[in-house]
Amino acid sequence: MAAASTHLVAVAVVLAALVGGAWCGPPKVPPGKNISADCDGKWLEAKATWYGKPTGAGPDDNGGACGYKEVNKAPFNGMGACGNSPIFKDGLGCGSCYEIKCDKPAECSGEPVIVYITDMNYEPIAAYHFDLAGTAFGAMAKKGEEEKLRKAGIIDMQFRRVKCKYPADTKIAFHVEKGCNPNYLALLVKYAAGDGDIVGVDIKEKGAKEYQSLKHSWGAIWRMDAPKPIKGPISIRITSEGGKTLEQEDVIPEGWKPDTLYPSKLQF
Repeated sequence: MAAASTHLVAVAVVLAALVGGAWCGPPKVPPGKNISADCDGKWLEAKATWYGKPTGAGPDDNGGACGYKEVNKAPFNGMGACGNSPIFKDGLGCGSCYEIKCDKPAECSGEPVIVYITDMNYEPIAAYHFDLAGTAFGAMAKKGEEEKLRKAGIIDMQFRRVKCKYPADTKIAFHVEKGCNPNYLALLVKYAAGDGDIVGVDIKEKGAKEYQSLKHSWGAIWRMDAPKPIKGPISIRITSEGGKTLEQEDVIPEGWKPDTLYPSKLQF
């Protein structure tokens, strides 16, 4: 009878925890400190997982929470990563670059590969957590051992932030997002070398004397709601996380259109 009572008490405790919304997965781990653009060369510990197709770029639509499209193609080439909050930074970490590597299990090569922050994750499994595209996760393996490494699931890994490098002819590009109109402008900024991430975007309309700051919308997208039509050509000034600025006149032409990519001559 005593054994039966003990069993009933145990069941009641479990049910109470479930009803109370208790976390049933691995222990929750608070996020680490934000990773800065200092690139001090120190390796930090993290957890790695992967998502999407085994040899894919992560999301089924090859996009992600940064707003980038076709991350399966150059220059990202499927090497995307979802960073947790101190890496993704509510979108302000989009485009930053990291070297990652693993030593265990045996399938790990121990050689670093570079990934780009293209998406977000908020799974509280480690202070730093990279949920990698299948291609990026497999890239940490010894040649021919990629599939075996992916079967490991969650693994320990090391990471450090590095400067982003793109082919010499790659310039920063501005995509005017779908849904924009003369009074609403939303710009996706991509392919920034150096720090990789952008923390400020300002625009100057035709005939204006001063720049106006755009608000951070989400991911790598910055927006402006204007009481009057926004007239082109539009000059743009951008600021990287490290405080460097670049500007170019008349990047976006008169008669600009939504869902259109406008390349610049700029690069850090």
